Amino acid sequence: MIPFSHTWPYDIILGDMYVQYCPFCDHENVLLPMKPRELQHVRDGKKKLLVFPCCSASPTVIDNDNDYLLFDRAVR
Repeated sequence: MIPFSHTWPYDIILGDMYVQYCPFCDHENVLLPMKPRELQHVRDGKKKLLVFPCCSASPTVIDNDNDYLLFDRAVR
């Protein structure tokens, strides 16, 4: 079972990935340095280090679905 505390919602808008706010510093509308095409690589088992540009927090994305990113640590 996937722990909900390790997931965070994301949106894709015009080919860019956003989160409504950063889970680490609460900055709003954060553009993620990750492209939607990379989501399939993560689904296939490749991990992705994701550095949030607002606060430099760096969790690793270990899985995803159409709505949520699954991180290696708790973000809630």
